[in-house]
Amino acid sequence: MLPNQRREKIFDLIREDGQAKVTDLSRIFKVTEVTIRQDLERLENEGFVIREHGGAYLKNIDMKVRNLQLQNQENMTQKMAIAHKAIEYIHDGDTIILDSGSTTTEIAKIISEYKNLTVITNALNIALILGAQAGINLIVTGGEFKAPTLSLTGQKAADFFQNLHVDRLFLATAGIALKSGLTYPGISDICVKRAMIESADEIYLVADSSKIGKNSFASLGALSLITCLITDSNITQEDIEWLNTNEIPFIIAE
Repeated sequence: MLPNQRREKIFDLIREDGQAKVTDLSRIFKVTEVTIRQDLERLENEGFVIREHGGAYLKNIDMKVRNLQLQNQENMTQKMAIAHKAIEYIHDGDTIILDSGSTTTEIAKIISEYKNLTVITNALNIALILGAQAGINLIVTGGEFKAPTLSLTGQKAADFFQNLHVDRLFLATAGIALKSGLTYPGISDICVKRAMIESADEIYLVADSSKIGKNSFASLGALSLITCLITDSNITQEDIEWLNTNEIPFIIAE
């Protein structure tokens, strides 16, 4: 891996988890701690992170948490379109899981007028959006708090889904590729997402088209895990052909 590629992956990891330790990054990327410190120094000089003894943390993360702001706010117009398409697959009486993420947050914002809907989520911002809605029975997992995604993660969050059965899961991702499948920056999220998938009859992957063809750090598994991809109208013809060739069901939100 080239140094600039490694620094990009390091920043993706820090942006997802909020912080990282030099020793962990050295083990993950199989380079010396001196090299990692140089990478973090470069990222700090570029204004992305703040170094501290033994690691680094995300810049302005405390302010974003206090204001309940998600770190990832890119392609929001596309994410809102995906959300409006996604709610067409939610019905009265359903039990659904809303994964943490900016697109699933947009789904939560427009869920309304349901008379008997159960929503399970590991996202604290989604819980606050839905908590006072009449007609919605809200259930929140336990787990370790992750600041950039305002979510609960780790094995305790995953254990929550044992022996649960839901109608639909609306799943977030960072990357979609044929070889690596569904990928994420945060290792701690993998066990949670796997547990969510095992609990659900149908899995809708809600991901804007910029995620297609991208690889992130940790792999969840093959694209065959999902029932359908809901993406946006900016998807390229090349990506449409790729999805069709590999028989991956998808819906384009106009």
